[in-house]
Amino acid sequence: MAHSAIELKEVDYEMPSGTEGASVCETRHAWARIPPEPSLAQRDALKREIRALLKERNAVMISHYYVHPDLQDLAEETGGLVSDSLEMARFGRDHPATTLVVSGVRFMGESAKILSPTKRVLMPDMDANCSLDLGCPVDAFSAFCDAHPDRTVVVYANTSAAVKARSDWLVTSSCALDIVRHLSAQGQKILWAPDRHLGGYIQRETGADMVMWGGSCIVHDEFKAFELQELMKAHPKAKVLVHPESPPDVVALAHAVGSTSAILNAARTLDAHEFIVATDNGMLHKLRTLNPDKVFIEAPTAGNSATCKSCAHCPWMAMNGLQGLAHVLKTGANEILVDPAIAKRARVPIDRMLAFTAALKGKSGTAPGQMVPGIGAA
Repeated sequence: MAHSAIELKEVDYEMPSGTEGASVCETRHAWARIPPEPSLAQRDALKREIRALLKERNAVMISHYYVHPDLQDLAEETGGLVSDSLEMARFGRDHPATTLVVSGVRFMGESAKILSPTKRVLMPDMDANCSLDLGCPVDAFSAFCDAHPDRTVVVYANTSAAVKARSDWLVTSSCALDIVRHLSAQGQKILWAPDRHLGGYIQRETGADMVMWGGSCIVHDEFKAFELQELMKAHPKAKVLVHPESPPDVVALAHAVGSTSAILNAARTLDAHEFIVATDNGMLHKLRTLNPDKVFIEAPTAGNSATCKSCAHCPWMAMNGLQGLAHVLKTGANEILVDPAIAKRARVPIDRMLAFTAALKGKSGTAPGQMVPGIGAA
């Protein structure tokens, strides 16, 4: 697929150097390829083509909350799913389709392939990455693990298949608190990767003995407490919803802290008409669709910084477009492949997490860690 009319964005991200923690970091550089917005006529034609190709290829769309609204709506209109990364993979595993089209970033495609090894997994753009994944390369991470052999290795879902294969447990932002609390109660010491803000939040909430890899999400790291406080003054009745990948001083201002699913739940259940939302602004489409009578305001970011030119939106998520989706369905290009040995090893911490969360849900009747109240919560 030609990319001559596509905008290139430079992206900076941090990666720890050395094996003794997050204090030594260097900035790395990457890029994102943003497809042009199609016209209304082009959009309608592409959607018709994609609907037909999905049926012809026995394929189903799986989209993340952060991708373009067109890809979210089209997934649901055609019997697919819009959700977080783990539920995307689980839905693909359980769906009868033989081809999964994952609109998100590369680690999400890998997770889908690990849970569905016999299915074809395609992505609109294979170069759609994640700063947490890029900032935790497996060789450096393995050396970090080797330096702490007495610790249980717990990694966040936003990592490569190879890093997952080096771990003991996988977690998502919705179950991380429960799993780390469980391990800590057993006396286990934790090696955590890759997001330092999420790891720090979990450590504060659980009191667990944790050493941290020093990565961060280039979107959530941009939220700023001072600007958020000023926005809260302008909207004194608004509730603040924060993803725990945000800096600790931003998390401290939240009325509710949690995963994308938890933020959706909080918007539905909290007694408020206005909400200030500190997560990727792709989330606002689903929030507004599900709550048309409520107002959702983007939390402020650093503005025109190197990593966020205009707003809180992942440039790699923005690489997913209707044109790329139609292209891979027509050609079968951009297929995600995971080395079978790595996939087999990575499946162990994933299955361990799935079994734990299923057992926890069975005991309580609700999914684990759906929402954690913040300072202003009732």
